[in-house]
Amino acid sequence: MQQIVIMSQPHRKAVLNLYKTLLYLGRDWPQGYDLFRKRLHKVFSKNSEETDPKKIEMMIKHGEFVTKEIEALYKLKKYRTLKRRYYDDN
Repeated sequence: MQQIVIMSQPHRKAVLNLYKTLLYLGRDWPQGYDLFRKRLHKVFSKNSEETDPKKIEMMIKHGEFVTKEIEALYKLKKYRTLKRRYYDDN
């Protein structure tokens, strides 16, 4: 018999929002969107059975950190591209 676990509503909204945000950021992933989406789905599916609210909160905070890191990566890539384009010393 399969046990159904219902996450508290605030955590559910936060997790879904994090998932959607990461999917949106994955559009520009260097190795491709499909690979990013598969890995993201795998990670979220692996942790879908978690019921401890403190652990869920910790995972949400880690996901928000990853989101900020991805945004920083994209900004750095954009900066380097603009710098190369306009300030190339060749």
